Amino acid sequence: MATGKPLDAEDRNAMPDSTFAFPRVRKEPLNDARHVRNAIARFDQVRDVSDKERDEAFTRIKKAAAKFGVDMTESSWKELGKPSKARRSSDKPKPQAAKKELYAEAQRKKIPGRSTMTKDQLIKALRGD
Repeated sequence: MATGKPLDAEDRNAMPDSTFAFPRVRKEPLNDARHVRNAIARFDQVRDVSDKERDEAFTRIKKAAAKFGVDMTESSWKELGKPSKARRSSDKPKPQAAKKELYAEAQRKKIPGRSTMTKDQLIKALRGD
């Protein structure tokens, strides 16, 4: 079920509670990279959960992000779901990003040949084109 496709009700109901960032309320599935990025973006929208559950969900999301190769720089659940210039949870760089920002991201991802790439080449390399 790690295809990245949208989950229908049958798929979601068949998933064990442990697949969710918030198992008690079965919110934010963590079955593939797309859903992990979604859980990061929507973390602060989950209602009716305690701070302890948020701590536990943050740990689950970090583990799933590592498993599926999702770049995550947040060090606390309080940073999730909030817009931030420093946030790098997305796999795809924005075309309007400055070359130095693209280069820094390429450096973090250890992309070979980055020092000689143009801005457009950096964007393509970061996207995996």
